[in-house]
Amino acid sequence: MMTSNSVNLRPAAPDDESFLRKVFASTRIDEFKFLADQSQLDALINMQFNFQRQQYEAAYPHAEHNIILHDDQPIGHLFVDEGDREFTLVDIALLPEWRNAGIGRLLIEQLLTRATAVGKAVRLHVSKSNPARRLYERLGFAINGEDGMYFEMVCPPETRKRKE
Repeated sequence: MMTSNSVNLRPAAPDDESFLRKVFASTRIDEFKFLADQSQLDALINMQFNFQRQQYEAAYPHAEHNIILHDDQPIGHLFVDEGDREFTLVDIALLPEWRNAGIGRLLIEQLLTRATAVGKAVRLHVSKSNPARRLYERLGFAINGEDGMYFEMVCPPETRKRKE
């Protein structure tokens, strides 16, 4: 389990783009493994990365986009929007070698604590095939809706208060 002392956040900056692209690519490798040609894969990753970034910036113009650091080394990113009525965990992603080490759990627990303190729910969308869904359920999120590819999950502040 990671300690909060070794994991920190700092605001994402324009010079983080190549790192963010690397994190993004690491989360999409399984989706695009059918592409044998590296140049096609790179082009598709770049196109999808740019599309996602534009989509996030348009939908969540005031969101906090942070780089996750472990001992001051970038290992992932966290994109959170605090709205008037709820927080939205837009995206959290870690490089593969840092997954399943408790870092995501630690950061999501901190977000839930922050949201509970101001009486707000936390909402997220997770791919139906993403194993992180089990983590979200253990943390108090429940499925609130779905579409073809994603579950919408919500953790209301009342759920969090019962767990504490």
